[in-house]
Amino acid sequence: MTSAIVAGLGLAAVGFAGRYVLKQMPNLSSKMAEAMKNMPKLDSQSLANSKYYKGGFEQKMTRREAALILGVSPAAPKTKVKEQFKKVMSANHPDRGGSPYIAAKINEAKDMLEK
Repeated sequence: MTSAIVAGLGLAAVGFAGRYVLKQMPNLSSKMAEAMKNMPKLDSQSLANSKYYKGGFEQKMTRREAALILGVSPAAPKTKVKEQFKKVMSANHPDRGGSPYIAAKINEAKDMLEK
């Protein structure tokens, strides 16, 4: 008997909380619109200062592109290349949800830098 009363009180609390949230929705949407207006705009200058490489893959891989993929310098020693390869590949491996194309590019970059 007491469990039915507790369950009823719980359902009532959920109902009142849902009603409160729905009544606050117009206020939330106006606050969101105001916050969106105050956000900084992304322009080409801010994108140029990004630490990420802007652009796609080159037709034939170069040492520079291979170094960008693995996050090492083009003249990095083989041990550093191998260490970075393991980190990048573990994050992008196809068995863990990564892209097979990206994994192939990572392998190609490792091969290019180990030559």
